Formats: sequence, structure tokens, C-alpha cells
Amino acid sequence: MNKCISIVVPVFNEEENIDPLLERLGSIARHIRDEFGMKIEVIINDNHSTDRTFDMLRACAERHDPMAFDLRLFRFARNIGFQKSILVGYCKARGDVVAQIDADLQDPPELILEFLRKWREGYKVVYGIRRHRDEGVVMQALRRLFYRLIDRISADDLPHDSGDFRLIDRSMVDIICKLRDHDPYLRGFVATLGLKQIGIPYDREARQRGASKFGVSELAKLAIDGITNHSAFPLRLASYVGLAGVLVATVLILYYFCAWLFFAAELPLGFLTQTLLQLGGLAALSFLIAIQGLYINRIYNQVKERPLAIIELSLCKEVGNERGSLGAVTAIEVLWTGETVSSAPPHSPFIGSQEQDRR
Repeated sequence: MNKCISIVVPVFNEEENIDPLLERLGSIARHIRDEFGMKIEVIINDNHSTDRTFDMLRACAERHDPMAFDLRLFRFARNIGFQKSILVGYCKARGDVVAQIDADLQDPPELILEFLRKWREGYKVVYGIRRHRDEGVVMQALRRLFYRLIDRISADDLPHDSGDFRLIDRSMVDIICKLRDHDPYLRGFVATLGLKQIGIPYDREARQRGASKFGVSELAKLAIDGITNHSAFPLRLASYVGLAGVLVATVLILYYFCAWLFFAAELPLGFLTQTLLQLGGLAALSFLIAIQGLYINRIYNQVKERPLAIIELSLCKEVGNERGSLGAVTAIEVLWTGETVSSAPPHSPFIGSQEQDRR
């Protein structure tokens, strides 16, 4: 039986990139069949786009030739975020190996062929290392600083300058799909799993169509998720700052008390000292509360046990469908990590547990 590769593509407001994306994936699929003899499925998760993205996906699916590759589309009931959209794709994937790529085509799909060659050599994870990216000098410097900072303060060895463009063996995908994390940082979690991993350097292309959906706030949230997922250093830092504050306060108390008791110093000694102590104490307290708040927020998100995603519409175009027609399921599908609950009938080809999906 031929092995299968699943290619997961999260999309959000990418109407200008849909046709070029499917065209390049079709070309890659031919090369994969020729070189590796593998079956290909493409899973596209629409993160509740507000433009014509899903309408274009539906139109492309209508005219898609399933002999090129199986095409499976999922539209979420709301925007669940980029990282969780990838995680849903992993949970829906049926392949022996799973690749993930962005819809903007800044990461070259052709590199998946090199990923597969490394996978065939025995590597369980193959990821891209961004050797160069076409963006401002300041943003490049901030990215490089972040990757090295999180690696330095983390107990895990995290790769530098790598994003979510990667290929993962089925055995590791099954582990990832058991992850019950509502604020996942997948590139870091994959690195912590160990086993045989390798990075491949490449030059990231400039975006040709549309605008990036990752603004400053999204990048800041991703950075916070990465740090709080992989390091307790900020909590330890908060403790150190608190202890330092206690030490400084104790020294000053002893100083003023001894000055009054032994040297008959007149108190108060000055408005400046009092003001500095008050402002310094307030700043230190605010800093400690902010750090603890980040971690408490993560705990809050975990204990709520919310669904990972709600899929409001599923479309499928694959060889197994009758006469290659476009299958559709409009029933609501509620997905937790690794398990599914749905109002659709149990015989639906789109609904079921992760194991049913893979079969």
C-alpha cells in the first residue's frame, strides 16, 4: 500500500493566493508521486475568513481533479488563531507524514521534496530555517533576538530562526494531537519531543499578493505564548525582583533606624527618598503582578476546557467520492484535541475520531 503525505494549509483572508497556491501544490504533487510514489492529500483550514477566500476554495474544489490530490476543506465557525488552526489540521490529517505550509507562498512548497528526502533517511521532523527574509532590518533583528532569548531561558533546546514550515512523521503527529493546550506554541513543542530532527536553510520570499495577517499584537502574543510555554524564568525573575525589593527595603529600614537611634539624625531625611521608595515599590509590584497574570491567564484558558475548534462546513474532493464529486457536510463538528463530537450521522466520511479520519 502506498504511503500518504498530508499537506496542511491554514488560511485567513487569502483570496488572492488561493489559485496560485493550488497550482503550485498540484505541481509539487506530481513530483511527489514521481519520486516517492506517495498519495497526496491537501487539507485547507479556513479560519473564518471575512473576504471571498472560502467561496474561491469552494469554486476551486468544484473543478479540482482528484487524481492530482485529495482536497479537503474545513471552515471554522470563528477565527481560532493561527497555531490552533495548524493543530486542527494535524488532527484531521490521515497521512503517514504531515507537512505544514502557509498560504502566502513565502515558504517555497518545492522544499517539501527535500523534506521528504530527509524523512526517507530516517528523520522524524524536518523544518525550514529562515536564512534570509525580505523585511525591515529592525524586524529581522527583533526576530533573531527573540529566538535566541527564548532558547536561552528555556529548559529545552529550541531551534533558531525556524517557523511553522516543517514536515513531521505520523508517530509524532499522534503525540501532538494529544496535546490539550489552548495557547499552543507548536514549533517549540515539536522541538521538545526529541527523536531525530534536522533543519534545512532556505531564503524566505517576499509576499507577492495580499497583506500579512500577523501584526504587532499577533507577533507579541506568539512571543508570549512561546516564552510561557517553555520557560518559568519570568516567574523566577518575579521572585528575584521581589526578594531584591525586600532586601533593599530592609537595608533602608535598618539604616534609618540606626541613624535615629545612634546618631540622633532628624527624620524625615528628605522628600526625594520617600518618593523614590514609593515609586520603586509600586513599579516592582506592578511588574510582579503582570508576570503572574500571564501565567494565571494560561491556567484559566486550560481549565475552561473549551473546544479546540468548531467546524461549520466541510468539503471533500477525492478519488473515493462517487464519480469524483464534491462531498459536503454542513453539520456542526466540535473538535477537541484528538477527539470529535458532531451532529452529523456517524457514517459521514468527514466525522469521527482522529483514527476514523486516518482510515
